[in-house]
Amino acid sequence: MSRSTSIRRVAAVAVAGLLAATALAAGSSTAAPPPDAAVPTAGWQAGTPPLSTPWTAQVSPSNALPEYPRPQLTRPQWQNLNGLWEFAAAATGEAPPIGKTLAEKVLVPYPIESALSGVQRHEDRMWYRRTFTVPDNWKQKRLLLHFGAVDYDAKVWVNGRQVATHRGGYDGFDVDVTSVLHKSGPQELIVWAEDLTDETFQPIGKQREVSDHGIFYQGSSGIWRTVWMEPVATSSIDRLQLTPDLPTSSLRLTADTSGPAGLSVEATAYDGQRVVGTVRGKADTELRLPIRNPKLWSPDSPFLYDLKVKLIDRGKTVDQVGSYAGMRSVGKVKGADGKLRMALNGKILFNLATLDQGFWPDGLNTAPTDAALKFDLEQDKALGFNTVRKHIKVEPDRWYYHADKLGLMVWQDMPATKPDPIPAPWQAQFKAELHELVDEHKSFTSITTWVPFNEGWGEWDLAETGRIADSVKQQDPSRLVNAHSGMNCCDSLGDSGRGDIIDHHAYLGPATPSPAGDRVSVDGEHGGFGLKVPDHMWFGDGFAYEMTPDSATLTRRYVENQRDVLRSANSCGISGSVYTQITDVEGELNGFYTYDRQVPKMDFAQVRAVNESIIRGADGTGTSGPTPPPGTPGIDGIHFYPLDGTAEDAVGNNDGTLVGGATFGPGKNGQALVLNGSGQFVDTGAQLLDTAGSYSASAWVKLNKADGSFQTVVSQDGDRDSAFFLQYSGADQRFAMSFTGLRALSPTKPNPGQWYHLTGVRDAAKGELKLYVDGELVATKAACSLDSTSTGHTLIGRAKFGGNSVDYLDGSADQVHLFDRALTDTEVKDLYTSGR
Repeated sequence: MSRSTSIRRVAAVAVAGLLAATALAAGSSTAAPPPDAAVPTAGWQAGTPPLSTPWTAQVSPSNALPEYPRPQLTRPQWQNLNGLWEFAAAATGEAPPIGKTLAEKVLVPYPIESALSGVQRHEDRMWYRRTFTVPDNWKQKRLLLHFGAVDYDAKVWVNGRQVATHRGGYDGFDVDVTSVLHKSGPQELIVWAEDLTDETFQPIGKQREVSDHGIFYQGSSGIWRTVWMEPVATSSIDRLQLTPDLPTSSLRLTADTSGPAGLSVEATAYDGQRVVGTVRGKADTELRLPIRNPKLWSPDSPFLYDLKVKLIDRGKTVDQVGSYAGMRSVGKVKGADGKLRMALNGKILFNLATLDQGFWPDGLNTAPTDAALKFDLEQDKALGFNTVRKHIKVEPDRWYYHADKLGLMVWQDMPATKPDPIPAPWQAQFKAELHELVDEHKSFTSITTWVPFNEGWGEWDLAETGRIADSVKQQDPSRLVNAHSGMNCCDSLGDSGRGDIIDHHAYLGPATPSPAGDRVSVDGEHGGFGLKVPDHMWFGDGFAYEMTPDSATLTRRYVENQRDVLRSANSCGISGSVYTQITDVEGELNGFYTYDRQVPKMDFAQVRAVNESIIRGADGTGTSGPTPPPGTPGIDGIHFYPLDGTAEDAVGNNDGTLVGGATFGPGKNGQALVLNGSGQFVDTGAQLLDTAGSYSASAWVKLNKADGSFQTVVSQDGDRDSAFFLQYSGADQRFAMSFTGLRALSPTKPNPGQWYHLTGVRDAAKGELKLYVDGELVATKAACSLDSTSTGHTLIGRAKFGGNSVDYLDGSADQVHLFDRALTDTEVKDLYTSGR
């Protein structure tokens, strides 16, 4: 037995130790037999979900996800064990209910909290029980039980003997139960599951035991993917590892097997009925299956080759499976503007994606039917997207099969733990589940990018984050690795410098990071425009990053935002973007569809048109960076507010107005503006800086406090957010020159009661944001800004974020200068030294 490194097979007892040709159409294998008659159907009734999808009423005990669940390794003989099982809550240390009838019924594989399960409540621990019979013509073979996923800790008994334990809510496991089967008659199967959700640091994605009515959702416990069984020979193929290699026109193929070593494998590739390549060699070693002049897989032409793989022992075929693969490459290419971009098959292709949470109002973690599972992907394609970011969740294999067939690239996230740093006892488990995720899914053509971390949730050490990204790249060099999506956001520890991608989040955005070194840049999340649709909301209400009053406005705001994505692609060099999101989810109302998939919320023709324009034009061809004018010379700038008892503009003609009772007091140089942090500021009455070009802002500032609150010294209003913020960042407890989602930070925390000289510089030509403290350059950030529409007033002592006035200064400001150019290091030093 050569495949021993995977955590998928977990049989805990010794097991003892051919099939006809498998259909080449991997997604259309023989339908499963009906549920075993030994399980009674009385005593079960589906619950009533807050919202019903078009597929809710189609689900019943006789047809619970009957499709063949493993499209990349098919055999004609199998039996589906979905359907009604007995169910009961369990207690810690309780003995398994061997030979006992459980009081309740549950419809497997729907999680117990879902309406479709018929239980519709959470239990920390639970029992499942049913019986099954083994077909007579399987008796001379080994019997494997397959569990698609059980959340989170599982134990399995067959005929009173424990045969398996497994930890992990998103990966499958297999159990060889041959040695514990009765010779005939019913076989008893019992499963114990424990799911403590957010009480531990198990990977849970967006699940919470109780939904927060916000960005976290109702959890899903217990069995939530198909349970099934199949007969296999003593020697059999466990898994196929498939990696296209375009430079050699071949498919790298490894057949992982169980049984005696030294067997051979023969693999054949088909284009329809035509053989296009064959290879024969040792099992459990990498072979190269030649495919001359391969048809390349892409979103425009998602061609897949069918495969037939035989396991051969001394000239006899002892196992045969069907599969498929696409020929494509994933990489990075420099565009005409010199910026590095994501590429498919050696050509730049903008990855235009939606965020896909994978939740359902009737089945929660589990789509009600296979048609429903496919629906969201079909809508992505119809709306003109070519990529999906599978957001901190892992789907059943058939989801990736549908993506393969439809032609959608997939960024696959690792399910996050709760946002707190993962403690030492759980770190190894997180890494084990991450690598198992890659191992189980690395043969799907559609997956192009692995994402270990999202917004720093669970991240415990920045250097370790880099090492984890490196380990994933080593495990799968054929794809890109996005070490942490949203490295600029939330709980992120920052940029580890590892992986292939610089990924920023910005709501409403889009984000505007630029490629650097050997890493491309992407907008990992943006958008989030919302619309309320009465009678189609999970809680009867909800939220979005920006609510709109009607479909027309929602569509307009989406189109405007996506046009900015195109600008970010051509000006800043992003080569991918992720719009939030394909459907509403519980309290989030920012989908293209309502959560029940019943109501489209935008004009989809306009959506598709703007999306197609991005994919067509987002390659940087013919673009160049801005060439800002030289600006006005002089140390005073274009506006100067000495704040020496008045808000007079000593250089320009825009005297300020004191708002909210702002006063004057002792300053760094004479008097200074004194603000109390609650509604007080100075309004200059005009837009004083052209934020489309280069500019600088300078001021002396003294804080009354330096805690977790943001305080802004100088800013300029935009439509929703300030175009820039010269500020104290409460999140970092540092001074900063900031754009929304991007901060150039001072290295140390300021002391309350001490005067500091701050200068923030925006150099549009270099695409940089700089912060100086007391005349010294302390931080430089690569920054490409799209904000050329800032027409709001320039302000001293407050900012604007999310359309609201925020971040009022609690302290004093003095000697405010505004410049229509990027100051040099020497000029900033001279300004500081002058005391002005």
